[in-house]
Amino acid sequence: MDGVEATKEIRKLEELGRRRLKRIPIIAMTANVLDKYREECFAAGMDDFITKPIKRTAIAEAICKSYEMLHE
Repeated sequence: MDGVEATKEIRKLEELGRRRLKRIPIIAMTANVLDKYREECFAAGMDDFITKPIKRTAIAEAICKSYEMLHE
């Protein structure tokens, strides 16, 4: 199971109400830079997309966005 499939399964569980918490933030971290793959990740329900080599600022920004999403 790859990250896209895992994300789809997590989102299905959330839809079924098996999670009483807020939506889980999911961030793709990948070496695949193709727009097609990026679109696939977002279509699966991922919240952000970071490409390798990963920069500290990119991780920090993604975490901040996820934190804000959790506290809306």
